[in-house]
Amino acid sequence: MRYDAIVIGAGHNGLVCAAYLGRAGRRVLVLEAAEAPGGLAADREFIPGFHASIAHSLSHFSAKVATDLKLGTHGFGELKQRLPTVGLRLGGEHLVLEGDALAGVGADDATAYGDHQKRMRRFAAALDPFWFKTMPRIGSAKPADVRTFAHLGLNLRRMGKDDMREFLRVAPLPIRDLMDEHFADGALKAVLSWDALIGAKLAPRSPNGAVLAMLYRMAEASRGMHSIPLGSVPSLIESLRRSAAAFGAEIRCAAEVSRILVEGGANDLAAKGVQLADGERLDADCVVSATDPKRTFLDLVGVRFLDIGFTNRIRRLRCDGYVAKLHLALDGLPEFDGLERPRGRLIAAPDMDAIEFAFDDAKHGGLPARPVLEMVVPSLEDASLAPPGRQVLSAHVLYVPYRLQGGWTDAARERMRERAIDAIAQYAPRIRDQIIHSEFLTPADLEREHRVTGGHWHHVEFALDQLLMMRPTYEAAQYSTPIPGLHLCGAGCHPGGDLTGAPGHNAAQEILQ
Repeated sequence: MRYDAIVIGAGHNGLVCAAYLGRAGRRVLVLEAAEAPGGLAADREFIPGFHASIAHSLSHFSAKVATDLKLGTHGFGELKQRLPTVGLRLGGEHLVLEGDALAGVGADDATAYGDHQKRMRRFAAALDPFWFKTMPRIGSAKPADVRTFAHLGLNLRRMGKDDMREFLRVAPLPIRDLMDEHFADGALKAVLSWDALIGAKLAPRSPNGAVLAMLYRMAEASRGMHSIPLGSVPSLIESLRRSAAAFGAEIRCAAEVSRILVEGGANDLAAKGVQLADGERLDADCVVSATDPKRTFLDLVGVRFLDIGFTNRIRRLRCDGYVAKLHLALDGLPEFDGLERPRGRLIAAPDMDAIEFAFDDAKHGGLPARPVLEMVVPSLEDASLAPPGRQVLSAHVLYVPYRLQGGWTDAARERMRERAIDAIAQYAPRIRDQIIHSEFLTPADLEREHRVTGGHWHHVEFALDQLLMMRPTYEAAQYSTPIPGLHLCGAGCHPGGDLTGAPGHNAAQEILQ
């Protein structure tokens, strides 16, 4: 059988792209190397009866995608209950962010927070439409590309002169400079900067895209607030799988692609299909890769089919992950000093220096002496994740280097896990007595298990030179590639990673045009 499109990878972007193509009447095959779809958002039973996923919450998944693909009819519930964000303090006097409300800081910071949020939301709203548009090619004079640039300019102009000037000033700033301008409370600055930094090789003093990352995560109606849906994050994957299947897409798991088949002469090369690891050949009019750009071009295509300049740009893409994952199976509700119930996103980062120092350790290939963390207890929102009376704690641990000096050994992994648990125990002193089982996954583990280069959330670093019309690099920044018939739809495309569905949506629109 010949397909109109073969999609490599059944992560959420691959499923979104396949569903849109199927909805348009295309014959689509999705190939996934793992035993189940989902990628970093897949269900993970890390000990019998206890479930988690690497991506442990949703913040800015697209309402448009959910509506277009009828995800509600496939089991994905509306995200009404937003999680508070709690900045943990030693001694229990925590700060709490919930919508527009801020508790646990002084009056001056509370007033500054309201003003700051209003301004940042105006900036985020001006950028919102462009996360779901193809960014024009550099130098393009196509009418559609000119309209996109004009639309962006008009949105910025509509903010008014003062806000437009302020946006252009703060967009390239290190997030520390922005926080120091407006706030005095160290824990508040750490919490507000968190979504500008997590998932990237960025520290508070890094002048390379942190503010844009924050605005990206303030997209959609949630404006950056997180949720855990019924069925946890894997329920989104299951609804996408059902949607794609309902639109006619065929989904095959345990089907690893070993090669993208590029055929033709020197002047008419094109992607003609894929070859599986077991040798099976599958033909298609186009191939769409939801895997990361390095794996796509260097491993699956092969450099002999690529221009040397393009190959060198792909090799230089920065994609080393800096976030590890800790899962704890607990015999009961974790007891955090000062919290009646540990509901919400719990940020263990006392100030911005703590974040910077952890980054300094990792950037030289070492383990952070005092890691900073984001924790949730997802079983509070979905009791099916743990046996009755038991709980799951899920933590993102920053900064844990993909390239550790001396390499990742069992001893190094154990040492880092113990440091992460020690960091939690500062705020929940009984946590060690409650642990039934723990799992610690480094970026290298994520790379091995999920076939994503460097174990990087975004596939490619979220940085100014790897964003917008430069993501992942020119000649591959509009979801097409130098190989006719080969397209990209993963997190390495515009706008970037996180569970949004935007790259899959945008790629499908380009293919259908």
